[in-house]
Amino acid sequence: MRRRISRIGWALVFSSILVLGAACGSAGSESDAESGEPIRIGVLISKTGALESYGKQTINGFELGIEYATGGTKKVAGRPIEWIVEDTETKPDVAVQKATKLLEEDEVDILVGASSSADTLAVLPLAEEYQRVMVVEPAAADSITGDNWNRYIFRTARNSSQDAAAGARAIAAPGVKIATLAPDYAFGRDGVAAFKREAEKLGAEIVLEEYADPKATDFTPNIQKIIMKKPDYLFVIWSGANTPWKQLADMKVQERGIKISTGVPDFAAMQVMKPMVGMEGFTVYHYTLPKNPVNDWLVKEHRKRFGGPPDLFTPGGMSAAIAIVEALKKTGGDPEAERLIQTMEGMSFETPKGKMTFRPEDHQALQAMYAVKLEKKEGSDEPVPVLIREISPEEAAPPVENKR
Repeated sequence: MRRRISRIGWALVFSSILVLGAACGSAGSESDAESGEPIRIGVLISKTGALESYGKQTINGFELGIEYATGGTKKVAGRPIEWIVEDTETKPDVAVQKATKLLEEDEVDILVGASSSADTLAVLPLAEEYQRVMVVEPAAADSITGDNWNRYIFRTARNSSQDAAAGARAIAAPGVKIATLAPDYAFGRDGVAAFKREAEKLGAEIVLEEYADPKATDFTPNIQKIIMKKPDYLFVIWSGANTPWKQLADMKVQERGIKISTGVPDFAAMQVMKPMVGMEGFTVYHYTLPKNPVNDWLVKEHRKRFGGPPDLFTPGGMSAAIAIVEALKKTGGDPEAERLIQTMEGMSFETPKGKMTFRPEDHQALQAMYAVKLEKKEGSDEPVPVLIREISPEEAAPPVENKR
């Protein structure tokens, strides 16, 4: 059991380290491993709230990732890996409370999370204050690895600019008029800003940026404004259970000559996208798309344990776990932040989406994205994304936007 040490105690410990340091060399790390001291990881997810399903997918993937990366032992360098899961309730103030509890009471070595970009942005300063590496998954707001980034932050999740690069390449071209619809918070606004930048590079014109209350259930006023602008395309950025798809169909947006494009969401949201068959867009992941041994293992094990295939954010949780374990292997099981940072900057690792690499400049994981078309498949209740082409990590690479 870990115990807090008084200031006098720390002084004695520090003095001992000075005396013994030269003789011991790297024996301290070896001693930690030999002692079996657990490595503790604090996982912040939405167990409740609008992003509850995202949290469930993430933790399922995370647990499978720890098992996969450790060969089933759940140990690295002789040290058991423990994780403590806390519910942020999809509320930034609760996220801060739970993260503080993990850092102070549970004394975790590493943080992972969160499901919401707003929750994640609220917690980022704590990673720096407590000098703990935080692996961000699945929050996507650009500002996490942009204006609000600090050097303790690494992200396995894709960011909004990677979504934008994939989304723009599906529909943008010279002379094309596009309206956007997104939730009115960091995820939505960052996503629209990134999409606009990419679409305009390709010659398209953004004729309307429409933002809706993220908790809304009636999108009629937003959709009416979009119809009045008569764009060629409506590009939708959304997350959460209260999606606008049914109302877009009810208000016959596509029948008015406005084509709809979006990132293909998780299974639950796709249930209401049946009218979108034929739509061309992009996706972060669908279990049928990547062809590699890690994804094969994930699909097989997920079916065995949960009765179905992995969902949209399951591979992200797995990727976060794999990244942590691979880094700890390289440090000999030492979770000290400076050693992890030095190890993880530029580190590549294999995931269900193929190889990811933490870019040294902002610690964003570069990764593949997928241009797809929704098709109706026999035996499936929802439309299925069929691959048009894989967008390479280099092609989808977002601009470096941090200021540090």
